[in-house]
Amino acid sequence: MKTKSILIIAFFLLISKSVFAQTAFKVEVKGKGTPVMLFPGFGCTGEVWNETVAELSKTNECHIFTFAGFGNVTPIEGPWLASIKDQVISYVKTKKLKNATLIGHSLGGTLSLWLASQETNLFKKLIIVDALPATAALMIPNYKGEIIPYDNPQSKMMMTMDQKAFDGMNSQSTSFMCMNKEKQKTINEWMHLVDRKTYVHGYIDMLNLDLRKEISKIKIPVVILAASNPDLTTVQNTYKAQYENLPSVKIEYAANSAHFVMYDQPEWFMNKVKLELK
Repeated sequence: MKTKSILIIAFFLLISKSVFAQTAFKVEVKGKGTPVMLFPGFGCTGEVWNETVAELSKTNECHIFTFAGFGNVTPIEGPWLASIKDQVISYVKTKKLKNATLIGHSLGGTLSLWLASQETNLFKKLIIVDALPATAALMIPNYKGEIIPYDNPQSKMMMTMDQKAFDGMNSQSTSFMCMNKEKQKTINEWMHLVDRKTYVHGYIDMLNLDLRKEISKIKIPVVILAASNPDLTTVQNTYKAQYENLPSVKIEYAANSAHFVMYDQPEWFMNKVKLELK
């Protein structure tokens, strides 16, 4: 009887583990063919890829991610970004996805670099959209790799900011990151929906991730579709410095484009992605 009870408990634990194994994101699958996994940028939902998926799903099986705390996906306890990374690996292995290409914008691009540097034989190719291996090195003057705590003064201020001020801050940021006026409204709607703790702590997770040395482990082709704003020379110098340990990287710059390249130069972007997937 005791053995039977142990088996029953083990069975329910196994079920429980499989049900709750992937809580860090929601995935929508569209199309058939070679798998493509699409990761949105920080605060955005998988809908950022709607136009891209409309084309790619004709020839590929698209796995479109929305991360926990964004859109209508339930927040999770931290560590937020590490949990996403680990559960993406689990997702790929459980679903037995072979030769998947990762397409990631911003945070999603950095996540793609992390995945490919850790699981060197799991993926086929990376298409990175305006993303860096070390965001903090761009944002923080004289950055030396120091760890930023969650409870820093800036984070505390953002946690207590009222919704109107929070929306205003994001709206101002969006106006610099996207030149497409209509799409700015959509981005701001996503930012309005974010779970505040995920937004604040998740951004710290991203800043604390420095992959500049780790990317040397990547074995697969990496293509970057980068914005040229605010100044092409400055942007080129930034990419050269951040990707110096991945000399095989291929970087293409979209003219007259801010951070949301897929919105600012949609035709250029779509042609490049389809070419890289052939």
